[in-house]
Amino acid sequence: MAKIVVIGGTGLIGSKVVSKLQAFGHEAVAASPNSGVNAVTGEGLAEALAGADVVVDVSNSPSFAPQDVMDFFVAGTTNLLAAEKAAGVKHHVALTIVGTQPGVNAYFDAKVAQEKLIRDSGVPYSLVHATQFFEFVGAIADISVVDGAVRLPGGLVQPIAAEDVATAVADTAANRHAVGDIEIAGPEAFGLDEWVRRALAFRHDAREVIRDDSALYYGGPISERTLVPFDGDAWIFETRLDEWLPANPPRA
Repeated sequence: MAKIVVIGGTGLIGSKVVSKLQAFGHEAVAASPNSGVNAVTGEGLAEALAGADVVVDVSNSPSFAPQDVMDFFVAGTTNLLAAEKAAGVKHHVALTIVGTQPGVNAYFDAKVAQEKLIRDSGVPYSLVHATQFFEFVGAIADISVVDGAVRLPGGLVQPIAAEDVATAVADTAANRHAVGDIEIAGPEAFGLDEWVRRALAFRHDAREVIRDDSALYYGGPISERTLVPFDGDAWIFETRLDEWLPANPPRA
């Protein structure tokens, strides 16, 4: 049995990761500001990481403003890696994004910075690069409304269920061996506009979805393959859109 500390352990992915690790028989500790552990300020890190074998970071910035998101991931990762070294942690697992590269948008820039800190730290690591979550389809539609219609580019997306993301992260942490970079994705690729159009239609949302390849994705442009795995080695999960939608009605 290993002690595995999950930073962001009370969130959408983190709570699922903690439950899965506990089911595997590990001592999984959910660490978040609510439990007195704040990676951005460093509060509570030393105490939480005492005796830890593995640290999982699935935390996310509460603000997507460009400077806020950069500050969150740089400060949090810097403090976390330093605390891991002091505690003798043997494996750092971080959840990140498929397609991370500079210049896509501010969030991707921040994740690129986070990944570089991890790679350069000397702490053995695994980076789990996930495609976009099914759970965010409604939010993507909402932020893409222009003059009453949803305008989205047709670049490909291969969305994945949060439950499957948590499975990948928990499995990577439980195996306790650093593997470098992993890509995970769902089984189906759609144009970003098509994915949102199908989801809104299923939910009887009457908003029109228009393909507009000049439209931005979270504030930045994407190409046809920015949001899908780079090669054929991705870990592909089985949950399909037509399975996920009936089980996940939109939040009130």
